[in-house]
Amino acid sequence: MDPGLMARSRVPRPLHGVALALALAMVSAGTAATSRSPLRQQAYIWQRSWTPEVERSARDHAGSFSRYILLAAEVTFRNGTPEVVRPALDYSRIRGLSGPLPLGLALRIGPFRGPFAATDPRTTWLATLARSLVGEASAQGVPPAELQIDFDCAESRLAGYEVWVRELRKGVGPTPLTLTTLPSWLKHPEFASLVRAADGFILQVHSVARPTRIDTPFTLCDPAAVAAWVDAAAAVGRPFRVALPTYGYTMAFSRQGGFLGLSAEGPSPTWPEGTALRQVMADPVELSRLVAGWKTSRPDLLQGVIWYRLPVPGDTLNWRWETLDAVMRGRPLASDLEVAALRPAQELVEVEITNRGVLPVEAPPRILVRWSGSRLTAGDGLAGFSLADESAGSVRLTPPPDWHPLEPGGRRRIAWARFNQNTEVTLELLPSPR
Repeated sequence: MDPGLMARSRVPRPLHGVALALALAMVSAGTAATSRSPLRQQAYIWQRSWTPEVERSARDHAGSFSRYILLAAEVTFRNGTPEVVRPALDYSRIRGLSGPLPLGLALRIGPFRGPFAATDPRTTWLATLARSLVGEASAQGVPPAELQIDFDCAESRLAGYEVWVRELRKGVGPTPLTLTTLPSWLKHPEFASLVRAADGFILQVHSVARPTRIDTPFTLCDPAAVAAWVDAAAAVGRPFRVALPTYGYTMAFSRQGGFLGLSAEGPSPTWPEGTALRQVMADPVELSRLVAGWKTSRPDLLQGVIWYRLPVPGDTLNWRWETLDAVMRGRPLASDLEVAALRPAQELVEVEITNRGVLPVEAPPRILVRWSGSRLTAGDGLAGFSLADESAGSVRLTPPPDWHPLEPGGRRRIAWARFNQNTEVTLELLPSPR
């Protein structure tokens, strides 16, 4: 992975039992208060390193959100001893980028199975860390709007986790303390007590279950399941938000189709020879429908959504900003391929494609180039394209077999042609073969 980015890997389990019964009972009884107030939209910035690209994205898009949540620290336990990694957050600079936008902080805590006693030194250590995160930001003129605890807690340890929450809550003073939670926690009787010990919670509804084979259907976010989870979460009686995905994974499978592993944003792992790769991305069309429904009617306690994560130029497994912006605003979702003939020099024509839409161009384009009154003296394809079926007045551009989708805002030069004199050319997008 990119050293500046840490991926979440917790996997929610299917909703069943107590939580599902609770959701269905609440819906059938018609007791849930609903809201049509504006849906708050927020975003995680989960980078360790605030590169110029991260800063530019944070600055350019601050006006589209009601809050950013910044990764402030990550704790792991080695043989029961906590260790912490803290990104170097320059709050004065971040405030200059984000303007008046409220900022929350996230404290990520890796797996720990206990003990969870209030007097345990590790509990004290975590409370001290939480207090220092809030204190340092406040001292630099950025009092956090919340401290969000993202603990990779085993379902069997929710009661112990509550002990931590109560101690951390004491340590951060008036700063709201919120918890990242999983749908699989909803069925446990300890869940309600846990979230009541905090000022609110975030229901993380994105994950990917371990596939058995390469042809296994899988998704990062199932809207039907999310709807049930949200109803069950609302029945707990605490304000909450829903964390929705913008990212994706690359999954690796053996020659026999068995699952080898997955990779997130960052350098690709070295897989064995013959490995087949499959990419799974958050579906903007499905999530757009989900968000549009919540804007119309949703449980009153559902206060908003947090997108994981803010798109940054150079991301390879994340939506482009154009896609997230369209989803948030409820704009139509489509790709829009534009083909243009450029003239960088006399008698020279270059063909460029640009995606003016908000979704990737998935289908490889085939383009017919026509001209008259002149002779083609030289030409070639670029970016894997090739020239085919050349005649006296036309040539067809065929895409490479390993065509990579053209992302929103993306452009590629795909061919050049030199003529014996200046000439007008016309470009025609051909239907994709079925």
